[in-house]
Amino acid sequence: MGGLLNTASMLMCPHGGTVSAITSNTRVNAGGSPLVRASDTFVIAGCPFTLPPAIPSPCVSVQWVSPDTRSQVMSDYTLSEASVGLCLAATQAPQGTVLISNTQQQVTGE
Repeated sequence: MGGLLNTASMLMCPHGGTVSAITSNTRVNAGGSPLVRASDTFVIAGCPFTLPPAIPSPCVSVQWVSPDTRSQVMSDYTLSEASVGLCLAATQAPQGTVLISNTQQQVTGE
């Protein structure tokens, strides 16, 4: 079990871009911020990734492939430190997995 992710959790793409969560969850908070769910929108800003020869291919979004399987908020599965998300380019090409560096520890899930 790991700490559930909320909108204040620190997430990054493998190239150092910042992942931000946009959630419609207005009911359930943990650590002072709304919990996020697999169906929420995750956007990435500041990814410097380029393909040779200098073709920009930054990570722009996240698709969660392994959310929690038991805990839910508003009829959707939550995300935790154990969840796996793929960072995607604008072409939907996978660029690597989301790096979860910090989250709240008051509420856990699986």
